[in-house]
Amino acid sequence: MDSGKEFLKVPEVAEFLQIGRSRAYELVGAGVIPSVKIGRSVRVSRRELDRWLEERRQPEVRRG
Repeated sequence: MDSGKEFLKVPEVAEFLQIGRSRAYELVGAGVIPSVKIGRSVRVSRRELDRWLEERRQPEVRRG
């Protein structure tokens, strides 16, 4: 995937997140992953996807 792209197609989001394409479409369709509709195409802003991931980051667990 071209990391310089500003907007990603849903299959590219699936590849980036290492999830199934169907699951990516479910998350985008439900509004869980922010997206925009451009004509008949759905795109996900790379910046918004990075922000979405950062908001869901789990705190590190220290052991020992």
